[in-house]
Amino acid sequence: MAADVAHESNFQWLARLGFVTRGLLYIVIAWLVIATGRTEGLTGVMEYLSRGFGRGLMIFLVAGMSGYGLWRLSDAAFGMDSGRHHPRAWRQRAVAGFSGAIYLYLAYKALRIMLGRNLPLAGGAHENAATALHLPAGELAVGIAAAVLAGAGLVQLWKAVSCSFLENLDEAAQRPFTKWLGRIGYAARGIIFLTIAWLLARAAVDHDAAGVGGLEQALDALRGPLEIPIAAGLALFGVYSLVEARFRTIRKPPTGHIKRKVEEKLA
Repeated sequence: MAADVAHESNFQWLARLGFVTRGLLYIVIAWLVIATGRTEGLTGVMEYLSRGFGRGLMIFLVAGMSGYGLWRLSDAAFGMDSGRHHPRAWRQRAVAGFSGAIYLYLAYKALRIMLGRNLPLAGGAHENAATALHLPAGELAVGIAAAVLAGAGLVQLWKAVSCSFLENLDEAAQRPFTKWLGRIGYAARGIIFLTIAWLLARAAVDHDAAGVGGLEQALDALRGPLEIPIAAGLALFGVYSLVEARFRTIRKPPTGHIKRKVEEKLA
């Protein structure tokens, strides 16, 4: 595995950097909750880090999230990890595409933070839900979004139970320590997804988007006995992401095949 990693392409190294970035963000989110009681989403924690560590770290975050996002979009397009032509593969490729788009958007937000620019962006979850609720069949649209997020949460919980996340790790990393990092981390993420889905479903029923939000609002909703255990679980997911950065199998896009197809079209 070490020799294989050493000979990987720049694209694959950027994807690994993305796992490091994801791990760092989740660890800091958890640390803020446990040490200070402060809840932040991914954007909030990037702003927090930019004030503490400055431009150098933001360049790292932009590169990492861009690499991770492009890798996920490549998987959506070519099925390097998800597979090609069976129903489960198409579902996984759709999820990969959605994840890739989110991380590229986060990379853009990190770039804005680094440059200190207040460029206009689409509203957050609260504003988007409020807008949707004022449209015809808005409650239905918000309800569908809640159902999708609930499904994503159940997938995270299934990963925690089945340990399917180990399938893409090198054999050297498939140890009890890694397994429990992933199980607890994915379970915590599953609860976060289900909480966000519940906030959306409640907004659809009450026709009130006041409580809708992302990770930050989910952690706020879980204040009480669950808050610290869930935050600790997110920290473990961050550590598991660092393990993935080193030991995950990362396949590169079929560039040779793509090049041949382009040459055939141009011939």
